[in-house]
Amino acid sequence: MYKFSFKFFFSFAIVFFSDFLIAETIDSTGSINYPTKPIHLIVPFPPGGGNDFIARFIAQRLTTGLKQSVIVENKAGAGGLLGTEFAIRSLPDGYTILLISASYTVNSALYPLKYDPITDIQAIGQVSQGAFVLVSNPSLPVNSISDLISYSRSASVLSIASSGHGSVLHLSAELLMSKAGIKLLHVPYKGGGPALSDTLSGQTQLFFSTPSIALPFIKSGKLKALGVTTLKRTPVLPDVPTLQESGVVGYEVNVWHGLIAPKGTHQGVIQKINQELIKAFNSKEAVDLLEKDGVYPSVGTPQQFDALIKREITNWKELVKKSNISLEP
Repeated sequence: MYKFSFKFFFSFAIVFFSDFLIAETIDSTGSINYPTKPIHLIVPFPPGGGNDFIARFIAQRLTTGLKQSVIVENKAGAGGLLGTEFAIRSLPDGYTILLISASYTVNSALYPLKYDPITDIQAIGQVSQGAFVLVSNPSLPVNSISDLISYSRSASVLSIASSGHGSVLHLSAELLMSKAGIKLLHVPYKGGGPALSDTLSGQTQLFFSTPSIALPFIKSGKLKALGVTTLKRTPVLPDVPTLQESGVVGYEVNVWHGLIAPKGTHQGVIQKINQELIKAFNSKEAVDLLEKDGVYPSVGTPQQFDALIKREITNWKELVKKSNISLEP
């Protein structure tokens, strides 16, 4: 008996509506008639924090550049999966776009999804990039990554906190263990705040933090900075070496944000938004604003952002398989 396939129906519907929406988007002269109504920018996390902060800057600048309102909508839940699925399943008319971060690729490696994180989307463009910094409680007798690796050989238990099981910070710790060949006790918390708090108090010994949050504690001596996760040093902490240059060969984790749209969105729409992103994030205002959050502008083509997404999903999947990381703590 023939079984109804929702995935087949959805794919057919996307093709049908895409043709209709493309005709609606292009005027009689062949020009892109976009936008003609408000655009909804979906943020799959609660208001506040780095994601929301960047989304509202994007909305402000796109509103000015496209001469049409861009409305930020926070649709939180399931670690970002609910808002992400909502946006990806929206009509591909350019009026629903999605802000994603590195957690998008981590979720894609860990969770069974109701959408394909590669083929069901169209990349618009990356907007920012930054690093995590590995910090330690001052009571831990290490001052560098090489010290940490040596100390881990003799320590009975060496704990590393994270913002939760399956989070970017969790997989950053797993990658450190894999690349450095050390064992750490992963201690998941419900959010980065409690994880940082227990690292400050000495309940846990290590934590991957954003530089903007860790910097005051590093300056006051309440935390020690051991290394940053990007391939290049971060301007916020220029004296702190990368994990790669500290001997952890192949270690790289980036903090980033970017925009995507549902599959089938007209390329003219994608390019129009991308060009506005380039204008917005090449400005001094963007540099000054993002520096406060410990990141910096990083804009490019849709193709470059698409390649980043695919590369990270592949890398995280390989780590999950190699380290036998399950969905359960």
